[in-house]
Amino acid sequence: MRLRLKLFPSVAILALLASAVPAAAETEVKTLGRFGEWTAYTYQENGQPVCYMASSPVKQRGNVTKRGDVFFLVTHRPEYNDVGVVTVVAGYPYQQDSTAAVAVGRARFTFFTRDETAWANGNDDDKMVRQMKRGNSMTVIGKPKSGSSTTDLYSLSGFTKSYAAISKACKVRN
Repeated sequence: MRLRLKLFPSVAILALLASAVPAAAETEVKTLGRFGEWTAYTYQENGQPVCYMASSPVKQRGNVTKRGDVFFLVTHRPEYNDVGVVTVVAGYPYQQDSTAAVAVGRARFTFFTRDETAWANGNDDDKMVRQMKRGNSMTVIGKPKSGSSTTDLYSLSGFTKSYAAISKACKVRN
């Protein structure tokens, strides 16, 4: 868990860089492809591949006055044996000691939060990925510091193909 807290804010930043501006020379983010609502990326970190996929919500509800970019990410870091790590970047700081609720079909997950990021608990990453491959949409409900709540709806169109692309690029079993 400590590794996730340290490294994944940088992944969110890289997702923003890859979609908004040319990547920095030191960390060249390469787009592997766009699949439905998901885009797959890869880059090198310490000479090792990192592969991730990102999507933005197709619908957002909630009254947050200052909300940044919102992403759902799935990341492979084979160097650390992290495969299919699911992460939410909310675009606002979460309320302290709050959780984010994620639903894919009938499956429900509780993510722990820190700053603007939320992660699946324990071994839920693998369960989450399996549900996302089967599902059509996903809902994420979060609580910003302001005390209101947000609901973000993601399409899972292209999820499976995007996941296959990052798995191939990082030589991870699908």
